[in-house]
Amino acid sequence: MTHLATPQIATMTELREPQKVFDRAGGQPVAILKNSALVGYLVPAEAVSQVAHRYATLDEVMQSLARTRARAQPVLDYLKDK
Repeated sequence: MTHLATPQIATMTELREPQKVFDRAGGQPVAILKNSALVGYLVPAEAVSQVAHRYATLDEVMQSLARTRARAQPVLDYLKDK
């Protein structure tokens, strides 16, 4: 079973009337399902404007790389000779 990043759900059929989906979501992102499988997210404009965007600092990027290095290393090793 897939973990959804939002409690708001809509089906592909409901997207025939997107305004109803937006109204029901109340400005929150909506998970779009097709045959009970997640196919994507619909994010209303007001949900994006609530987020304060900023650039990551070099230290934050390096910390993130260090945290994910063990998980990424097999892929890096595979790609090394490609």
